[in-house]
Parts: sequence; C-alpha cells; structure tokens
Amino acid sequence: MTITGIANAPVSFGIFELTTGADFPEPEAILAPLQEQGYTGIDLGPVGWLGTGEVLRERLRRFGLALAGGWLDLPFTAADDEFDAALDGLDEALKIFVAAAEEFPDRPPLPTLADMGSDARRANPGGGPDLMLDDAGWERLATNVARAAARVRAAGLKPTFHHHACTHVETPDEIDIFLDRTDVDLTFDTGHLLIGGGDPVEGWKRWRTRINHLHLKDVRREVLDQVVRERAGMRAVWERQAFVALGAGDLDLAGFMDAVTGDGFDGWIVVEQDVVPSPADPPRRAVDDQRANREALRPWAP
Repeated sequence: MTITGIANAPVSFGIFELTTGADFPEPEAILAPLQEQGYTGIDLGPVGWLGTGEVLRERLRRFGLALAGGWLDLPFTAADDEFDAALDGLDEALKIFVAAAEEFPDRPPLPTLADMGSDARRANPGGGPDLMLDDAGWERLATNVARAAARVRAAGLKPTFHHHACTHVETPDEIDIFLDRTDVDLTFDTGHLLIGGGDPVEGWKRWRTRINHLHLKDVRREVLDQVVRERAGMRAVWERQAFVALGAGDLDLAGFMDAVTGDGFDGWIVVEQDVVPSPADPPRRAVDDQRANREALRPWAP
C-alpha cells in the first residue's frame, strides 16, 4: 500500500465556502487535534484561512501536516470574459499551493478544480438527463478546464478535478464524458458520487486509472433521497446532516477501502464530513467525530 497520507479538512469542522462570514476558529484549533489523532495532511478550506506564504508554511511545519489539496471552483461553462476574470483568482490561490509544496516537497498538494454549476443544478442535487450540458456546453467546459489545468501545471503542480453534487459533472454519465473530453484526472468523492446516483465501489473500479485524489465521506441515503424528492437544494443536504462519521452511514467502508488499498492507490485520502454547525451540536462533536474517522481507517492505514 502506497497511500500518500490520511488528511482531514476544515469542512469537517464547518469551515468552508457555505459558512464564509461565520466566526471561524483560528486554524490551530483544528490543526492541533488533527495532529494528535494521527492525520498527516489538511485540506485548504476557504482560500487564505490557513494563511499564506511563511505564515502557512510555519503552521504546516509546526503541526507536521502537509497541504493535501484544496477546493477551487471556477465558472467553466461561463462566457469567455467571466471565465477569464476568474483565472486571476486561480493564480492567486496557486501561490498558496506553491508555498505549501515548498514545505513538503515529497507530498505536494493537488489544486482541486471544480465546476460552479448553475442555479438549476443547485436546486436539484442528483442531476438528471434534462439538466445535462449539450455538446457545445461540454466543449466549453473541456476547453476551460484545459486552460485552468495548464496554469496549475505551469506552477509545478498536478491538477485534479472534483465531480460534485449540483455541478455539471455530478452523475456517473457526466463523469464519463468529462474524463473522455479532458486529460485531467479525477478527485473521487464517495459521498458526492452517492448523491449523483453512483456506487463508490463500482465507480472506483470504473475510473481507477484516472483517479489521483480521494475524498472519503459517509452519507445517509435516506436524507439524500428526501432532499432530492423535495428538490430542497444542496444546502439542505448539509443542514440536515446527511454527511456522518465513517461507518454511521450507507457507505460500504470496508468494501471500498479494500478496493483502494488492493489497487495500491498512491494519492492522498482526505476524510471529509461536511457539516453546517448548529448551536445544538455537542461542544466537541467535530473533534470527536474526526477521531472516530481516523480510528475507522486503522485497518487500512495504521
């Protein structure tokens, strides 16, 4: 087994784009427990939250946590002028990834590209044939992904693309089309594949040769199915706590991890348990859940 490392993510503590503007804790408040629990990496979270330049490098060094990756969504199907403007933000974010790679050159981060989706997609997690891009839309997306990936490679890093609920690359069929039209490999997300109607073990076997990054999350299908039936939107998936600790949902964790390790996967495994914090949550719930998540992976990654 050659897994690069087991990372966690700020989203497991409710720190992500959906909650931007909230009173986020200082990074040390989550880096310290993750280090103690045996994680070796951290995802970026909102761009800038972990710091930049030497501030970022010092934090990663102090806690022995390499930067594994980080979410960078772009309007891949937008008009040229809108997409061109978004590339400036990508360039700024890549400076953070480069700084992190300088601190841990043997475990460089993967800038994780993703599509911004659309209002129609955000209102309909799970997608559907009537929401798919037409040929012109796919051509635009593929062209713009190639442009973004070229900037990532020019920075000395390897790009990856995250299929994601409520975007134009969500369902298994859409993942197939994406992989056929681009040379960018895949961030495979077990939870978002379940939302998109796929099976994680089957999906792993189907796309293994194109997967270079892994987001591992467990979900309760009953909650997902209810959100889809109600067309309640993606925010409801998070707020209704569809994402749960490993082993508490419907992911076949043992079957999936056996497939991953049996194939000799050589990338990061990023544990994610997306949450929108609630005042009703127990005070240490996120910390305790991430400890349980790390322990759940001990049979495959001691």
